[in-house]
Amino acid sequence: MHAKHSISKLTIKQMAKLKHGVKGLHAIFPFTYRLWYYQTQGIKSLGIPPFTFTDGPKGINVNHSTCFPVPIARGATFDPELEERVGTAIGIEARHQGANAVGSICINIIRHPCWGRSQESYSADPYHMSVMASAHVRGLAKNTMPVVKHFACNSIENSRFKVNVNIDERTLREIYLPHFKAAIDAGAAVIMSAYNKMNGCYCGENKHLLKEILRDEWNFKGFVISDFILGCRSTVDSIKAGLDIEMPVGWYYRSWRIQHALKKQLISRKELEDSCLRIIETMHRFGVHKEFRAEPKKFVCCKEHTDLALEVAKKSIVLLKNESNTLPINRQAIKNIAIIGKHAKKVVLGDIASSAVKPPWKISLLDAIKEKFGNTCNIYYASSYHKAKRIAAKADVVILLISLTWQDEGENIPFGGGDRKKLELSPKYIALINNISNINKNCIVVLQGGSAICVDDWIDNIPALIMAWYPGMQGGRAIADVLFGDYNPAGRLPLSIPKSTKQSPAFDLKSKEVVYDYWHDYRFFDKNNIEPRFYFGYGLSYSHFRYINIKLSSASIPENGAISITITLKNEGPYDGEEVVQIYIDYRYSKINPRCKRELKGFKRIFIEKDKESSVKFQLNAQDVSWYDPESRTWRVEKMKYIILAGSSLAYLPLYAEFEIH
Repeated sequence: MHAKHSISKLTIKQMAKLKHGVKGLHAIFPFTYRLWYYQTQGIKSLGIPPFTFTDGPKGINVNHSTCFPVPIARGATFDPELEERVGTAIGIEARHQGANAVGSICINIIRHPCWGRSQESYSADPYHMSVMASAHVRGLAKNTMPVVKHFACNSIENSRFKVNVNIDERTLREIYLPHFKAAIDAGAAVIMSAYNKMNGCYCGENKHLLKEILRDEWNFKGFVISDFILGCRSTVDSIKAGLDIEMPVGWYYRSWRIQHALKKQLISRKELEDSCLRIIETMHRFGVHKEFRAEPKKFVCCKEHTDLALEVAKKSIVLLKNESNTLPINRQAIKNIAIIGKHAKKVVLGDIASSAVKPPWKISLLDAIKEKFGNTCNIYYASSYHKAKRIAAKADVVILLISLTWQDEGENIPFGGGDRKKLELSPKYIALINNISNINKNCIVVLQGGSAICVDDWIDNIPALIMAWYPGMQGGRAIADVLFGDYNPAGRLPLSIPKSTKQSPAFDLKSKEVVYDYWHDYRFFDKNNIEPRFYFGYGLSYSHFRYINIKLSSASIPENGAISITITLKNEGPYDGEEVVQIYIDYRYSKINPRCKRELKGFKRIFIEKDKESSVKFQLNAQDVSWYDPESRTWRVEKMKYIILAGSSLAYLPLYAEFEIH
């Protein structure tokens, strides 16, 4: 069917079939959400296929699919090329299991690390988020329709159905929307609206978001679906705003409701036709109508994808402390290893609600270490405190794994999940770390979780600490490889870790009204002269990288120009390794208020052999430092002097250069 010529022939009942999901009530319950994908009816007689959706932030939600590390872990890789490969793999597994759309691109800013679904997002920074999300979109689009969610300002979980986010236009444009625009420019097919209100209007019927910005300004050609169950709140208001499909089942978009609205002249047939045209043309553009031979046994959880899951897990691990080069552990110098923690024997994959993935197999840290050593070393395990004391006393090294679970953080469901009240570990875990580290000073702590975890209650008592996030089905092997030096860690924090919960802005888990201002994460810390425990971008290596030089292609550029930046550095450590080179713009000369002190504008992950130098190039466009002017409704470039800071994180920016925009 040629959409433009035939859309006028559709009946209202047929159009309604395209505009709502069917057979999706299992979405109400978190433990049945992953039973099958969600779809509309389509119109088979006219060759219009159904829209068939599955979730997938860390892998495909249905059946037994590859479970990758959670998105925040993949954000910690600072490796967009790797993330594109993950998107490609997820798209392949979706297509071979019958889905033509995947909701794996959750790009809500981590406004506060207590947000329960931080694990599903890449970052607290809009630039970093833009780069990583765009990469995933490109990968996913090779096989399926990329679905980007949740549009917009959806960074509170417990009150997500009722909270009203009050936000000024400049903050909205500069902090909470750039990554959505980047994902659309990269080829996103579908936008999922958010549950919350923005400036008094539910996002699923918010004309400013869905019509004025998304369609009129950004020229988005795809279609918009609601978040599930309560994402659509009306028939007339949502249709007029530009919501195209109600998911997972029809209530407001049933044909009789639409016909009633037409009869009352509350909506027009043209509005319905335009909506259906967007749906049909987008599916046609992504080849959904073409026949596809599904071979799940060959492509789902295949070796290529599980090997990729291992690679991602290793690259996501962040080394946060390594006193006296405790890590990597010298395998030849130890005979007795104590592994402590109930989750060292289990595998924690993260949340179990809409982002749940059930792989056919997975490997724990305990099993991975046994696999690595065989019978060449005594490996002792304890989950209880009393046994842990005994094995710690006789061990050459203690590996203590502490993990959060879906009961601590995640989607807000009965019996668990939701936002966290505090960022510190529970008292029992703090006591365990401090007691075991008193027994054995060579105690290495491995943290698993989906956001920042405060460590000040115990970090001074241990020599080494790594953050492994929720590292997926191959996480045990990845952690073991880092601990024993088979992989040199280079993960970097995609958010700051404060010294305490109190050091962060206030966070009300039950809020009905909230203000999203310009300041969060490192922007907040810089503004208030607060030093967190670990800054955004922080991470150590088994190597040491010395930053040698920064060179600019020009000292002055016009407001439509660009500048080339070359950074030279040397690996002076004993290992080959990777470094994440980061550049930030310092706006100290700006007269615009507000304007953050420093802002990420570039990063590249590069491999350098030991004792070798390497150079990395960036291009910065003048528009990259623009600000949104609400009065003129345009992006403007301030003509002034700018400072470029370069280094390995906000905590270490040794290189400095200036340029001017005239």
